[in-house]
Amino acid sequence: MTRMVASLSALILSIVFLVSGNAFLMTLLGIRLSIEEISPDVIGWVLVCYSIGFVLGTLYVHKIIGRVGHIRAFAVFAAFAAMTALMYPMAVSMIFWAVLRVLSGFSIAGVLVVIESWFSSRATNANRGALFAVYQIVFYLSAAGGQLIVNVGDPANFMPFSLAAMLLTLALIPLSLTRMEAPVIEQASRMSVFKLARESFSGVAGALICGVMIGGFYALGPVYATLVGLDIARTSTFMASAIVAAMLLAWPIGRLCDYFDRRRVMFWVALAAASSAGGVAVLGTGNLAVLTLMVGLFTGLSATIYPVAVAITNDRMDSNRIVSASATLLLSYGIGSVIGPIAMAKLIDLLGPAGLFYGNAGFLLVLAVITRYRISHTDDVPVEDQEHFVPAMPETSPVLTEMDPRNVEFHESTEAEQMQAGQRQSG
Repeated sequence: MTRMVASLSALILSIVFLVSGNAFLMTLLGIRLSIEEISPDVIGWVLVCYSIGFVLGTLYVHKIIGRVGHIRAFAVFAAFAAMTALMYPMAVSMIFWAVLRVLSGFSIAGVLVVIESWFSSRATNANRGALFAVYQIVFYLSAAGGQLIVNVGDPANFMPFSLAAMLLTLALIPLSLTRMEAPVIEQASRMSVFKLARESFSGVAGALICGVMIGGFYALGPVYATLVGLDIARTSTFMASAIVAAMLLAWPIGRLCDYFDRRRVMFWVALAAASSAGGVAVLGTGNLAVLTLMVGLFTGLSATIYPVAVAITNDRMDSNRIVSASATLLLSYGIGSVIGPIAMAKLIDLLGPAGLFYGNAGFLLVLAVITRYRISHTDDVPVEDQEHFVPAMPETSPVLTEMDPRNVEFHESTEAEQMQAGQRQSG
């Protein structure tokens, strides 16, 4: 395991710089917009543009990578992400920032496709489960670490934006110096959302509503914290604890999914997350420790809905359709992440800061009702026939779904194939 991680050190360093810089920038923008006293409704529309750009990126960046090669594409996407970070302080214009968020989302999607392709190319049937786990742990810890550097500098000036650009630029260095052969990227096929919903409506609904929850919270959590009077240091801790909670709760929920019917697990998780969100909305910020705990429960439980939805769907799929189904679930999550910031911003505008959590509780209760209805009207998959649960992370590209340990059709790239890919790119 140590040798495997060491061989991927360049990739891991690039992931750390990229994810921490991007997470830092996302929270920084929410705080800066609140300082500028921009309406939450407008903030939601601006910040949702990142999700729009990211979804577009996952659909189209493979064409750019196929045309110019991995290293050049990676350099272009990372440089573009860093450039947009530097441009925010130039003009506090909502239209300008919205365009930058689209470009940033597209660029980050491109960088992740390249990195995850390299990760996937190093996987074999013997180690891909471990690699899958390493990637997710590094991703979550980097995102949490990015939150903790938000209090370095005043968000009202250019310095934090320059720091974000530096982190994104640093992601260029390890991979630019790597001697690894470039892998081959094949566009993941998708089945239509409606076709997948006919076969696993609970799975599609879970992925969609999880996107609403997580997309809305990551975009507007810093706005909520600012509106309720948390200083920058407490806001960074508030956001970091939410990300760590998402990582920590994945394992116990996964254990439950291996011993009980997964739709029932999703039903109770949705109810528990709704209760946590309702508790935050009602209790407010009277006690910071209680607030952090309740928000951690809400985000941690909400984040587990996506992997449970993937597991529910895969239990109903033939093995040769798992990758295409997973890619469609990622698209459903992406659609939800576009809906979330807009809907939650409108509720904050109408109800005040608590509107963020009243809205989350409402969407989670809708998911609980949908899941209960499906349990009552469709047959369960027997527990003994369920696939082994694997935590799945939605903040990624369809490339990584190919490395999911449940995908028995996984294809191991041979050294000869990778050399041929490198020769095609150099030619």
